[in-house]
Amino acid sequence: MSLVIPDETLRYAGMSEAELREEIAVLLFQKEKLTLGQASQLAGVSQYRFQRTLGDRRIAIHYGLSELEEDLKTLGG
Repeated sequence: MSLVIPDETLRYAGMSEAELREEIAVLLFQKEKLTLGQASQLAGVSQYRFQRTLGDRRIAIHYGLSELEEDLKTLGG
């Protein structure tokens, strides 16, 4: 599925496409809808960079065995 956000909407929000992707990824991670690996992939950054973003925002990193298994599936293709 693809989601198209008009450039005009990004201009109104004062955000780049990358910033919007990161915001969506952080929100979905925070709501426990995506694993760390999935969220970092959506944000288009490494897991380390995404963890730093979460830390900067003081968002707890929840990461258990089920998340690890999901990430291994995601990384496996």
